Amino acid sequence: MTPSPAPASPARPVRPAPRPASSGTDEDRAERPLLTELRLTSFAAHRRAAFPLGRLTLFAGPSGCGKTTALRAFGALAGLGGGADLDEVFPDPVTCVPERSRPDAQRRRGFRIGCTADGPEGPVRLDVAVQVEPALRVVGERLSTGGLVLLETALRDPARRQVQAAWHTAGQSPVTRAPLPDDRLGTALLPLHVAGKTDGQRRVLAAAEQMVVALRSVFACDPRPGRMRAPVPTGSGRLLGGCDNLADVLWRTRAECGRRHAHLVAALDAGCAGPVTDVLAVPGGPGTVRALLDRGDGNRSDFGRLGDGELRYAALALVLLTGPGVLEVDTAKEVPAAMQTLTVLADNLDRGMDPRQRLELLRLAARMCERGHIRLVGAAGDASWAVGTDGVTVVHLKP
Repeated sequence: MTPSPAPASPARPVRPAPRPASSGTDEDRAERPLLTELRLTSFAAHRRAAFPLGRLTLFAGPSGCGKTTALRAFGALAGLGGGADLDEVFPDPVTCVPERSRPDAQRRRGFRIGCTADGPEGPVRLDVAVQVEPALRVVGERLSTGGLVLLETALRDPARRQVQAAWHTAGQSPVTRAPLPDDRLGTALLPLHVAGKTDGQRRVLAAAEQMVVALRSVFACDPRPGRMRAPVPTGSGRLLGGCDNLADVLWRTRAECGRRHAHLVAALDAGCAGPVTDVLAVPGGPGTVRALLDRGDGNRSDFGRLGDGELRYAALALVLLTGPGVLEVDTAKEVPAAMQTLTVLADNLDRGMDPRQRLELLRLAARMCERGHIRLVGAAGDASWAVGTDGVTVVHLKP
């Protein structure tokens, strides 16, 4: 169950380490590691699937075509890149195995996923084979670039909870071999094992860092309007994936950045019914806050009175206008912020929204993603309204 070999081609020359960059320019965006392809070789309903990823990508298609599954695989790779264990990333791994998959002679079944990260080191490929039965474990992993295999692991002894790893050295010995645990991504562990003394080792470390940075900083978001209407306890001020604590975050962000708050107000004025001159949080009882829309004529609308589409629109607009410091997201703290990009995974992106709201949200997302600090990968049943929009990649899926 190890990944199939990458096609042979001349190895890319080693590129110099990226220089510190300020945010906002085309050159800066080129230096940031970004995922450009998601591969679901054998994962749930997907087989031999490869999906392009742009700065704003929408998976579209009818129910059951695998939109949510694609986002789930993206999130799982992000978790593994952040160092999470397999059982944490795949709490119900049997559902990831293709339905018609049959066990082999050793009664083994599993799945394969992968991705490509582009950046200073050029395109770097990661392919992972996961065994689900009889035990959850990584049984094969390959990190490669330009046809050169930088890391390869394989399960040699099923009785041991480890895989045999070999990574590119290009010194007195062409490769270095050592065991790695079988419940985590080897690529994320390489900095703990590779000394970086040879050009080959430094190349391995640079490619691994590019992949890990591209995978990190992922925020999975699916706002739940039913939990956004009531007052919420004050807490950390960091937005959760369900946006249940939206009022608590507004309590914080309204005072922190007037410019971004003004953009949020403008977005809500464009997407909500009736005028909006401000959005704020006020005490809702002992230790709680509630969110309000200021209508500008002395009237305020409690969020409890808003429709589901308005609440989802408001939550997603806030996500797009903030960042890792406000969202509950794992970031690569050892990497400068200018070299990172936050990826928002938004399932059911347009659920409950009317045509005006989804178009306004798309315009806001395209504007924010064009700057390079944030990317959006979403799922929508019908994305015909987004086709042809500059900067939007629509991936049509079939059942």
